[in-house]
Parts: sequence; structure tokens; C-alpha cells
Amino acid sequence: MADAGPNENGNGAGNGTRSGASKGGRRVELSGVPETLLWNLYMRAAEARRARTVLDDPKAVELVERVDYPFEETFGTPSPLLAQGHALRVRTFDTAVRAFLDEHPDGTVVTLAEGLETQYWRVDNGRARWLCVELPETAEVRRALLPDDERRRTLARSALDLSWRDEVDPARGVLITAQGLLMYLRPTEVKDLIAGCAERFRGGALVFDAVPRWFSARTVRGEMRTAGGYQAPPMPWGMDAGELPKVRTAHPAITEVREVPPPRGRGFYYGALAPLMRWLPAVRNLRPTMTAIARFS
Repeated sequence: MADAGPNENGNGAGNGTRSGASKGGRRVELSGVPETLLWNLYMRAAEARRARTVLDDPKAVELVERVDYPFEETFGTPSPLLAQGHALRVRTFDTAVRAFLDEHPDGTVVTLAEGLETQYWRVDNGRARWLCVELPETAEVRRALLPDDERRRTLARSALDLSWRDEVDPARGVLITAQGLLMYLRPTEVKDLIAGCAERFRGGALVFDAVPRWFSARTVRGEMRTAGGYQAPPMPWGMDAGELPKVRTAHPAITEVREVPPPRGRGFYYGALAPLMRWLPAVRNLRPTMTAIARFS
């Protein structure tokens, strides 16, 4: 999950705004879709703390300690299975970004609505440029906790406002990531955003994730809650694995769309069953998420 555009509860609207009990850290007050950036951070940190973790992310652990927010009261005690699954999805994005940086070491990585994602500290090569496109309220939080530097800056703008493209120099290659974003948009907005990326960044690519239709429908009905009672915001856009080729219809410049498989994880489910499910048509849509890459000509 991450923040979204202003039409998808991304303006902070929700059932009130939660804030943390004072603990001396940076106080964060978010609600609705933007609040999910804290859930993402909480899951990554929970997995990163494990002795046999699948995600080395000390920056996430550091941020949870610095943020003044009632993580456990809001989201409940982290489920090891859920936290590992989230971390493996994150690593799938990391793999795609590393591959891009290997080919375009001086390129630009554009992260759409990544919230408090700490990918930069995990995969940066010391040369690339990073542009983080965030809603104003989440941009404020990100700048306070993860201040911009010479090669990485945060732009306060909705991902749906395609003027952010004017801030990107495509000369050395561009990779756009939309991690935990598209599911919070309406289908027409998803298509317009993908088409806008393909139109402007020829030769580039977009890495994104999607939830299946059954998962989307349950969130719209308000049926997705954590053990702590936190209700996930509605996710209007869902896409089953078999529908992935339809992404190419968004724009003629999209030449390839394929799923990016996650790495194997710990235990029977993530070590054996989940990798197998990807290849079985009868069950592949039961997976709660998939990651894909769309390449542009």
C-alpha cells in the first residue's frame, strides 16, 4: 500500500486523522490512503528485524523507532506471514531497479507515491538520480524523515498530475516504479497514467504491482482488516494475472508486459507453494498481489 491521487482518498480524507502518542519522535498524522505508507513501513521493519530476514532494511527499522505513531495500536502485532510477503514484494521491485541501474548507471528512477519506502538506501548505485513524486501531505512527511540530497529529491505533486514528467531528464534512461499505488486509482486513471508514462519515456519502463479482482472487490466492500482491526482503504482497480497482456492496449509504445516473479522466501508457503501457484492457472489469481514490468519502445 502507498499513497494515491487526490480522487482516491489520497487527500487525507478518511475516518479521522490518527496521530501517535508522544514518544519523542517525529509526529505523523495521516489517514485514508496516505496512512498506508505507515503500514508498509511497519511491515518492512517487522521482517527486517528477524534473524533470518528476507529483507535487509535497517533504514526501515530506524524510521519506525523515530516516528511518533501508534503502529501496534493501529495495525496490530505484525503477522510474520504477512510481513514476509510484503518484504518479498519489495525485493521484487528492488530486483527490477537494480537491473535498470546495471544497464543505465546514470539513469533516473522515478518513484510514484512511494511514501516512506527506503529502496534508495537498499539499491542506489551512487550515480543515479531519484525523483520521488508524492502528494503534498506525504511529501512533507518524507522530507522531514528522509531529507532530500543532491541526487534524490521529492516533488509534491499527485502522480495523476502528469506535469511531473517535465521534471525528468530521459537522456540517460528512465525507470518508473508504482509500488502500492495503482490499485487505489480508478481503472481509467490507471490507463491514463500508464499511457502518459509510455508516451513521454520512450525506451523506458514502468514497474508496478496489482491485486486480483477478488481482492479489489473485498476492499471495496470493506472486508479487508488486519488482526488489529485496521481496515484497508478501497482498492477500485484489480487485475487478474491472465489479464496482464491487456496493459499493452493503454498505448502503442508499450511493447512488452510481463510478470516479475518474487524471490523464494522462508517456510513452505513462500519457499515452495507460492512460487508454484504462479504457474497454475486454477490458482494463480488467488495470490494477493503480483508485480509486473511494462517496457516502452
